Amino acid sequence: MSNITSKTVCWWYILVMRILFVADGRSPIALNWMQYFVARGDEVYLASTFACRPDLALQGVEWVPVAFSGMKPEGGNVSSRGRLWGASTLKLRTVIRQWFGPLTVFRASRQLRRLIAQVRPEIVHAMRIPYEGMLAADAAGLAPLVVSVWGNDFTLHAPATPLMRHYTEWTLKVADALHADCQRDIRLAKQMGFEPTRPTLVTPGNGGIRTDVFFPPQPLQQAPLVVNPRGFRAYVRNDTFFAAIPLVLRERPDARFACANMAGVAEAVEAVARLGLDAVVDLLPAQPYAQMAELFRAAQVVVSPSTHDGTPNTLLEAMACGCLPVAGDLDSIREWIRPGENGLLVNPADPQALAAAILRGLNDSALRRQAAEKNAAIIAERAEYARNMARVVEWYGRLI
Repeated sequence: MSNITSKTVCWWYILVMRILFVADGRSPIALNWMQYFVARGDEVYLASTFACRPDLALQGVEWVPVAFSGMKPEGGNVSSRGRLWGASTLKLRTVIRQWFGPLTVFRASRQLRRLIAQVRPEIVHAMRIPYEGMLAADAAGLAPLVVSVWGNDFTLHAPATPLMRHYTEWTLKVADALHADCQRDIRLAKQMGFEPTRPTLVTPGNGGIRTDVFFPPQPLQQAPLVVNPRGFRAYVRNDTFFAAIPLVLRERPDARFACANMAGVAEAVEAVARLGLDAVVDLLPAQPYAQMAELFRAAQVVVSPSTHDGTPNTLLEAMACGCLPVAGDLDSIREWIRPGENGLLVNPADPQALAAAILRGLNDSALRRQAAEKNAAIIAERAEYARNMARVVEWYGRLI
């Protein structure tokens, strides 16, 4: 062994790892990340905060409900979190979880602590802070804890209530390492108590873009199709999006709009009916990766009118497929998009601004071509799945 370098020993040592993920096991983002380690042959366990049966060859799955994730969804809508004491809107359900969800962490952490003692993982990785990171932080101490920050953990959830801020700060103090999908969140984490000398990593939240699935058509699409892939979330201004559609149609009556994750969602159905958009708007269910890629390749413009975000994975996927991105003007999004060069940024609360950006995207073929070329290079350099996940393996190895 004396002639073997320390780096070689490190790589031999992490050839197989035992990892326990604390995540929403229904999440495509979490599943895409875990899939890499399953394919590598690592021992992968999942403590899922929501009941699920993921299509992965995991060593074990245990349901650890927290923040009312044990409530049954309504009406078969997989994105629903349950009514929560009569709360019928997504915004109100979010508020209830923010006020009372942290109170459930202590009890749930006892179950997670027992699971960690049983599995004896070399790494525990909690994917997002509320409420998976909070849960893992309360159960920490038996293995190095990695915490992933998802786009709105700091800007939307942490300031929402005193308990949310307290548990967010506690999670950052306990975490041994931090992963985020944008540099902004690394800066915010350090401001909120994460020790600056501890390891950090910035990569897309789902691990990256599978460029064998998400790639541009040749030639670029000429049909005036606009895709909104975000579904209904508390921080996505779909009211702005739907209000912008009639403004777009005044100039481009041939434009069509496809909305993923909105089939059967009451707010979307009501907006389409109220504005008389049935003929031009297609409300789609959640799309598997391959179908989502085909939808992006069929479109010219993708919209993401969010008020809080890190790096939306759907935005990167659309960029990889040659769509011109039109997104909310946020610091995190500016890490990927330079307005007028490879996309357009707008005030997500302004329907007229959003409509103007969509029209520019539909009408300016030169901008679309330029953006597609620049975005292909950006994805290849900063967001390709295999390249990013290889960095994660090395990063994990340094933590063990």
